Amino acid sequence: IALAGLPLLTLGVALLLQIMIALSGMRAVKILTWSSSPFDLTAALVHHTQLTPANFRCMHCVSALDAGGGPARPSETQPSAWHAHPSIRKVVISLWGIVAACAGWAALIMYIWNKYDGTGYMSSDALTTQTWSFFSNTQALSGNYIEYYMPDIGIQWWILVFVNVAVVQGPLTLGLHCSELIANVIRDETQWRCATGRKGLKAATNPVKPIFSHPICLVLFIAKPFLRESFTPSFPYWYWMFGLSFIISIPAIDGKLAYLGVCMFTAQIWNLCIALFIFACFFTFVALRQPRGPQPAAYGHVQTLANLVDEWSPVMWWGHKEDGIPYCHAGTSDHPLPDVKMDCVYAGSGAGSLALLS
Repeated sequence: IALAGLPLLTLGVALLLQIMIALSGMRAVKILTWSSSPFDLTAALVHHTQLTPANFRCMHCVSALDAGGGPARPSETQPSAWHAHPSIRKVVISLWGIVAACAGWAALIMYIWNKYDGTGYMSSDALTTQTWSFFSNTQALSGNYIEYYMPDIGIQWWILVFVNVAVVQGPLTLGLHCSELIANVIRDETQWRCATGRKGLKAATNPVKPIFSHPICLVLFIAKPFLRESFTPSFPYWYWMFGLSFIISIPAIDGKLAYLGVCMFTAQIWNLCIALFIFACFFTFVALRQPRGPQPAAYGHVQTLANLVDEWSPVMWWGHKEDGIPYCHAGTSDHPLPDVKMDCVYAGSGAGSLALLS
């Protein structure tokens, strides 16, 4: 085991910067609630008059925010997260961009190996079905790979190694973190749709529980370390998929670092690309899936929730609240409500004044 001072110093500085950013953010704004639930946040914003519910929008989903408000009939299906959130579209496109970049990375390594085969630190093994494997042999350096070394182990070469890792791993890390947006809005929408269920919607929830109880959050919780983590132990099976593809070689001899090397394994890069392709397909399907039922989709959007929730309580049900001529009213209550009437037009609690204006 060898410990290098510069990486530890860099880690400490990075953690210190994160603490400073968090503390400065806490001092800059008034924190209305520490809850991560969009329902608690919406209730706090409405209570402190920082968010005003819009009238006549009790049947409008989040994707209808830019459209003119007014009476609307219930819809059998709701828009997908892809159509409801522009940010979701950007995340899905970025995931497919990472897949394409990973494929391009593997193709580039194959091109370099084919062009400079037998020179420098290229492997002598071609990429075939016999040399293709899930794990890379970091001890014997077998398989198809390219390797290059830094001229020295000075601070400028450490910085260059960090830049190499950041350029390759940075987009992957950013894409996986952004995919949390998809998981979070789907989780929030699933919770919101409990308002038409038998048990109702519980506004306050344990922030840790959805990670292990919601399937999409659980998939992301497992996939992020599986795809992204990169370590440099002496035992190769401690690596995960990115660490199997891109390895920093830092051997120590007599208590001193011998050299800094970078090794890229072609088969493992293709394995990472295939895994990212499956990951992108899964989240694309999730983002394009349309919820069924007349309950307007909110996807955790606080303004939409403020428009749809007209009565706040620890446990809420959503449904038909009031008949009216010519418009009915749908909203929330602390007791179960009947289903909305699909042949009626809904305009909210202010339907009477709207009718007078027309």
